[in-house]
Amino acid sequence: MPLGQNAASNASAAAPAGAITDVAGIEVGHYSDPRRPTGCTVILAQQGAVAGVDVRGAAPGTRETDLLSPGNLVQQVHAVMLAGGSAWGLAAAEGAVRWLEERGVGMDVRFGILPIVPAAVLFDLPVGDARIRPDANAGYAACEAASSAAPAEGNVGAGSGALVGKLFGVERAMKGGIGTASVSVAGITVGALVACNALGDVLDPDTAQVVAGARTADGLGLLDTRRALLRGELPKPLLAGTNTTLGVVATDATLTKVQANRLAMVAHDGLARAINPVHTMSDGDTVFALATGRAPAGSEALGMTVLSAMAAEAVARATLRAVLAARAIDTLSGGVPLHVPCASDLA
Repeated sequence: MPLGQNAASNASAAAPAGAITDVAGIEVGHYSDPRRPTGCTVILAQQGAVAGVDVRGAAPGTRETDLLSPGNLVQQVHAVMLAGGSAWGLAAAEGAVRWLEERGVGMDVRFGILPIVPAAVLFDLPVGDARIRPDANAGYAACEAASSAAPAEGNVGAGSGALVGKLFGVERAMKGGIGTASVSVAGITVGALVACNALGDVLDPDTAQVVAGARTADGLGLLDTRRALLRGELPKPLLAGTNTTLGVVATDATLTKVQANRLAMVAHDGLARAINPVHTMSDGDTVFALATGRAPAGSEALGMTVLSAMAAEAVARATLRAVLAARAIDTLSGGVPLHVPCASDLA
């Protein structure tokens, strides 16, 4: 297969599991850079959404997360931007700000309408030409592509250059990507979108079986990173921050800012069920929570215990779908040819 050409998509191997856009008031758009595997994904809430965030990874790259603290002024956001390109990719949020401002969407600050767009990035620089990163134009293009339809999964947007299972070297990694899922109970919906670029393996949360991750030395099987570490196999030296799984969990329930932050916190339970090891020193794992308050009339007022269980479940399912929908790639890493297989290649 020629360098840079993707293998055929195996997204059909993963049965539909719902999408974050099942939540009223949420739209999603991807921009995938044609020059190398990288891109960005925007989650729009043009009518505004109460928001929270929780950062568990030790090497995050974020923008405007402090304003989501319950004690701070801003109560709603209008979009969340997820991007590749490491810290350079934070520039994609500027494109979303411009796109929203042109449409009069944002917070009235008397002298203008200011869109609030928190963002987080993952590290996909080992795949292709690292000088190509998402910028403001990429973020604007993602907004232009946004809709309430179920978003594409796999090698798209912020998941374009995502890899998983890199603890024993990028040459033994597998393809990560974007996944989405939703759960509904008593008329309330919780959806999640995850860009999985984890250092660790991805597991099926129902069976605890490794689905994608570090491969054996011959590249033909799954190593099982957790068991390898516990029997004394030592990982390769790691550069901090060269991984990261990003997520957004959204609900149509009405939440306070305190509750939104709690929802973001417990949503990490879904990552812990689907990734091992997770929240490492080389990951910047970050989950945002959005509450649109647009549940159908007559829906049950679910408590935080049920909403928390729904959020963790949606995140776990979306993380699994991120690797099930991924496609193999052939590219260059540091000038050296690199083949990265996907989950279906080793199934």
